Amino acid sequence: MEIEEKESVLVASIEAFGSIAIAFSGGVDSSYLCAVAYQALGERAIAVTMDSPLMPRSEIDDARRVAAMVGIPHLIIREETVDETVAANPPDRCYYCKRLKMASISTTAAEHGIRVVAEGSNLDDLADYRPGRRATKELNIASPLADAGLSKADIRELSRRRGLPTWDKPAFACLASRIPYGDRLDTAALARIEAAEVYLRGRGLRQFRVRSHGDTARIEVAPEERREFFSEAVLDEVSSRLKALGFFYVCMELEGYSMGSLNKAIDAERIAR
Repeated sequence: MEIEEKESVLVASIEAFGSIAIAFSGGVDSSYLCAVAYQALGERAIAVTMDSPLMPRSEIDDARRVAAMVGIPHLIIREETVDETVAANPPDRCYYCKRLKMASISTTAAEHGIRVVAEGSNLDDLADYRPGRRATKELNIASPLADAGLSKADIRELSRRRGLPTWDKPAFACLASRIPYGDRLDTAALARIEAAEVYLRGRGLRQFRVRSHGDTARIEVAPEERREFFSEAVLDEVSSRLKALGFFYVCMELEGYSMGSLNKAIDAERIAR
C-alpha cells in the first residue's frame, strides 16, 4: 500500500470515531496523529499530555509548541510524584505506567464528552518489547497509526510534507528508560539524568541517552556522532560536567546508541530460561 493510501485509511478511521482524545507526548508519532485528527475533526479532537517527573521539560515544551502550531486544543495533566508500582521499576513497568496514564487520559476525555482515546504507536513498535501495549488493549485505547500500517519512516515523511517540525525529531522515550529494571526510580535520579541530557543536547548532539547505573553514567550516542567525543578536552569536560551533577563515574558505550538497550537484560534472561 502506498503511503498516501495509508494516510487515507488513517483519516477515514479518525473520522469514523467522531471525536478523539490523543495521548500527546510531543514526539514524531503523536504530533502527526494530532495534526491529522485536528484536520479531520476540528474541535472534536483534543490532545492530552501527561506532565510527570518521568518527562523532561523539553518534551513538555515541545508538546505545547506543536499543539499551538497544529491548532488542536491541548490539555496538560500534572503529576507531582511517580506511582509506587512504577517507581519500583519492574520489567513490566511500562504496563503499569501506561495503564495509569491512559486511565487518567480516558477520564479527562470523558469529562469533555469524548469516548475514543488514541495513542501513537506505529507499525514498527509492534516488533519491540513494549509491555505498555497490554495496557492499551485492556483499556480499549486505539492505535490508529499502527492500524493504518504506518511505519516510523512513513510518519516522518508525511510529517515533513505537512511542515511539522517534528518530522526529523530524534526518537525519545521517558526518563525511566535510562535506569535498569529493578533500580528504583526516584525523582533525584531522574532529575540528574535530565540535567545530563540537557547538557549533551546543548553540545549539539541529537540522538543519545544517558543511562544511569547507580553512580555511573553510561553515555550512548548515535554511531555517527561518536566522533564528537574523540578529543581529550571534550572527554574531560563531559566527565567534569556529569560528575558535578552527582555521578561518580562517567563512561561511554563504544557501540553507540541503540533503542531499548536496557531490554537486553530481559532478552538474555529469556534465552537462559
